[in-house]
Amino acid sequence: MQSVNDYYSAVQLRSDRWSALREATGALSRDPQGKKSAALRKQIEELFASLALIERYWAFPGMQAFEQLRRQFEHGSLDDVAFGTHRVTRALTTGAYRRRHIPLDRESADAEDHEDEALLSPEARALTKPYFEVMIVDDLNEHQERWLKNNVARMRRFEDPFMYETVVVPSLEDALIGILFNHNVQAVVVRPGLRLKSGVDLPILKRYLNRAGGAEGLEGLKPENYGPELCRLIASVRPELDAYLVTDRSVEEIAGLDLGICRRVFYNQEDFQELHLNILRGVQSRYNTPFFTALVNYSKQPTGVFHAMPISRGKSISRSHWIQDMGAFYGPNIFLAETSATSGGLDSLLEPHGPIKKAQELAARAFGSKQTFFATNGTSTCNKIVVQALVRPGDIVLIDRDCHKSHHYGMVLAGAQVVYLDSYPLNEYSMYGAVPLKEIKHQLLKLKAAGKLDQVRMLLLTNCTFDGVVYNVERVMEECLAIKPDLIFLWDEAWFAFARFGPTYRQRTGMNAANLLREWLKSPEHAKAYEKQAEKLKDADEETLLNTRLIPPPDARVRVYTTQSTHKTLTSLRQGSMIHVNDQDFKGEVEQSFHEAYMTHTSTSPNYQIIASLDVGRRQVELEGFEFVQRQVEAAMSMRKAISTHPLLQKYFKVLTAGDMIPDEYRESGVASYYDPHQGWTDIWECWEKDEFVLDATRVTLAVGGTGWDGDTFKTQILMDKYGIQINKTSRNTVLFMTNIGTTRSSVAYLIEVLVEIAKELDDRLDDASNMERRAFEHRVKALMEDLPPLPDFSRFHDAFRAGGETTEGDIRTAFFLSYDDKNCDYLELDGSIKAAMESGREVVSASFIIPYPPGFPILVPGQVVSSEILAFMRALDVNEIHGYRADLGLRVFTEEALAKRMGQKLPEAAE
Repeated sequence: MQSVNDYYSAVQLRSDRWSALREATGALSRDPQGKKSAALRKQIEELFASLALIERYWAFPGMQAFEQLRRQFEHGSLDDVAFGTHRVTRALTTGAYRRRHIPLDRESADAEDHEDEALLSPEARALTKPYFEVMIVDDLNEHQERWLKNNVARMRRFEDPFMYETVVVPSLEDALIGILFNHNVQAVVVRPGLRLKSGVDLPILKRYLNRAGGAEGLEGLKPENYGPELCRLIASVRPELDAYLVTDRSVEEIAGLDLGICRRVFYNQEDFQELHLNILRGVQSRYNTPFFTALVNYSKQPTGVFHAMPISRGKSISRSHWIQDMGAFYGPNIFLAETSATSGGLDSLLEPHGPIKKAQELAARAFGSKQTFFATNGTSTCNKIVVQALVRPGDIVLIDRDCHKSHHYGMVLAGAQVVYLDSYPLNEYSMYGAVPLKEIKHQLLKLKAAGKLDQVRMLLLTNCTFDGVVYNVERVMEECLAIKPDLIFLWDEAWFAFARFGPTYRQRTGMNAANLLREWLKSPEHAKAYEKQAEKLKDADEETLLNTRLIPPPDARVRVYTTQSTHKTLTSLRQGSMIHVNDQDFKGEVEQSFHEAYMTHTSTSPNYQIIASLDVGRRQVELEGFEFVQRQVEAAMSMRKAISTHPLLQKYFKVLTAGDMIPDEYRESGVASYYDPHQGWTDIWECWEKDEFVLDATRVTLAVGGTGWDGDTFKTQILMDKYGIQINKTSRNTVLFMTNIGTTRSSVAYLIEVLVEIAKELDDRLDDASNMERRAFEHRVKALMEDLPPLPDFSRFHDAFRAGGETTEGDIRTAFFLSYDDKNCDYLELDGSIKAAMESGREVVSASFIIPYPPGFPILVPGQVVSSEILAFMRALDVNEIHGYRADLGLRVFTEEALAKRMGQKLPEAAE
C-alpha cells in the first residue's frame, strides 16, 4: 500500500484506498482462512483507519454507513463488508450515487447495475437532476447531527431542480479542508456552534488547509466571530460557493462585518424550508445560461427563414441530394440553432441588451472582473481589441518580445512606440522564461529619467507563458504603479483561463490581483507604508530603487485587462475567448474607444454556437471548475512523479522542474521541484505566494534530447505518427505535454506506457548497435543537449525608426508599412550576401516579422537591426517553418536607399 506522502491529492488517496479496500475485503471473503488472511486483515484495518479520517468530508457513503461497514468487519461478517465495499467503490467510480440512493446491504440492494455515468447518452444525462452537497459547520453530537440532517432532508420536493445531500463538520478548519477536498460542495451553512480547530491529524489534509492560507492568526479570534471569519475565508478560497450564516448576534453587530460570500443571514432560527429554498436559488443563479437557453428555445420555434444563411434551420442540407452526410454527422440541432437573426429571444454580440449581455455579466462574476466581453474569433483578436482601444499613435508600450505575434501586429495597428523587454534565456533548452521585474523597472526608470514617462501607456506581458512560467502579477503591478501610477496592464492569459478556479493558481491571475490591489490601496495601513517608504527613498538612485520592493501611492489607478482563450483550457468551441476588464477609468475614459475597437475587429455575423459554448463553459466552471482544475493538476503531478522516478525513463528523458526553468534568484522560497523521491511532495503554496516566478505544474516540459531526436521529430514522427499522441509545443530538445480539465488518469497512464516503450526500443537498438552507430547516436545527443546556440536578445530599432535619445522605443508601424513598397526592400541570403553586408559595416535592417516555429515568436520585427547573434541563431535553426522568411530568396531587408531617405525625412524633426 502506498504511503500517504506518495499522494499529491487527497482525492486520489481516497479513490485508491477504496479500491484497495474492495480488493482486500473481496479476497478475504473468498478465503477467510487462507495463508494471506492475517495480512489481509491487517491491511483492511489500516485502510479503514486511513479512510476514517477522510470520509467525514463526504456525504456519500457517509460516516454512518462507513462505520457500519467497519463494524461488520470487526464482527466477522466478511461477505457483507465485501458486498458493501464493492457497492461503494462502484458507485464512486461510476457516479451512480449522484443519481439515486445506493443501499449497501444485500436485503435492500436492487438488481439495477450501477451504470457508468459517462456511458449514458447525452440525452439521458441531461434528464437527470444535477447533484451537489451542502456542508453544514457545527459541533454536534451524533443525535443532534441526525436530527439536523433529517430536518433538511424533509424540505426536499419532487419538483426541485437539483438534488443534494448534507455533510456535517465540527470546526472552522474542517470546513476549509472540506471545501478544498470535496469538490461536490456547492453551499456551506455556518451555524453558531462551530469550533476553531480540527481533530484530524493527517499531513495531506493539513496541506489542503495551507492552501486556504492556514488558520494562523485565528487563535485570538473570539468564538462568536468564528462564523463570519469562516465566510470570509471561504470567499478567498472558493469564491464561487454560496455561504449561509446562522447566528444569534444582533443585526447591528453583523452588519459591520466582512461576510465574504455570505448570501443570507438567518438569525437564531431553524427555518429549514427557507434555508432549502435559498440553497437551491443560489445554485440556480450559477446554473443559469441566458444565451444558451435562449438559443435552445429559438431552435424549437417554427420560423420562416427569409434572411441570410441557407443553412439556417438545416433547409439547404435536408433538401440536398449530395451533402446528407454532413447533416448525419452533425445532427439537426446545430442547424436549428443557426441563424443570423438577433430577434426571437436572441441578441446582438455587437450591441448586447438581452441574453448575451446577461451571459457576459455572469462571466464577469465568475472570473472576478468588472466587465467581460465575449469574442468568437480567438484571443488574437482580443489582444488587438484591447491594444487598439487603449493605445494611441505615439504612446509607448513596454512588451515582452517573445509574446504572441498578435501583440506585435497590434502594435503596428495602434502605431505604438514599442519598448521590447527581454526575458531571461534558457539556452540549454532553447526557450525563454519571462521578463524579470528588475528589467521592467529599469526600462520605466530610464523613460522617467528621459522625461518620457507621460508617454508610457501600457505594460503587456504573457501570463502564463507557453512553457508555464507564471508572474507574480500583484507584485509586478504594485512596483510598476509606484513608478507610473496610471500605467495600464494587459496580461495575456490565453493559456491561463483555468487558473481562476484553483485556489493556489487564482492568486496569480490578473483579475484577482487587481481586486486585491484595489482593496489594499484604499486601506490606512497602505497609506502609512507608502508615506514611510516615500520618505526613505526621497533621493534614492536607480540601483536602490531596483533593489527595493516599491509601494504605489494611494491615488494610483488600477487599470487591468486580461485576455483568455477559453477554448484552450476550459470548455468552449474553438476560437471562443473572453476579455476581462478591471479598470477604474473604463467608464470615463475607455468605454467608447473600446466599443469602437470591438466593432473594428468583431464580425457582424458572429457564430452563435461559440457564444453559447462560452455561456455553458462559464456555468461549468462556476459549478465544477474547482473539481476539474484539481483533477488537472493531479494528473500533471502524477505524470511528473511517474516519469522522474522510472529508472528506464530517466536514461533518456528528464522532466524539467522549477529549478530547471526558473533561475535561483527568482525563487525566494528555494523550491526547486514539486516532487522529491526521498521527501515526497512539496507544498507549492509558499512558492506561489512569494516567488517572482513559479512554474505551472499542469505543463510538463520533457527534455527529449537524450533520445537523439529533436523536439519536432519526436513530436511528429514518434508521438503523433506512431502513437497518436498530440502535442502543441516543442523546442530544439524538448516537448511540452499540457494537461487540461479533460485529462484523465488513464490518458496519463497511456503516455507513461508509450514513453516506456520508446525507451525500451532505444535500449534494444543501442544493445545491437555497432561502435560507429553508437558514436553517431552520442554525437546527435551531444548536438541536441550541449552544442546549442545562445538565444539572442532584442538588438535595437534602427535610427530611422527611433525618436532618438537614450531610450529604446521604436516606431514599428512606420517600418511595417514602409516595406509594402517593394522598391524599399531587398533579399539577402543567410550564408552569403547578408554576412558580407554586415562585415562591410552596413546595418542590415529587417523589413518583416521573422517567426520560426518553434519557438513561435518573432526573432526579428520590422525596423530591427540584424545582429550577429540573431544571424547565428537563424543559421542554427533546424526547423521547417519560419514565417516571413523565404528560403529561395533569403531575408527581406530594407535597402540602404530607403533607410537613408527615411533618415532624411527625420532630419528636420531632429533639428526642431
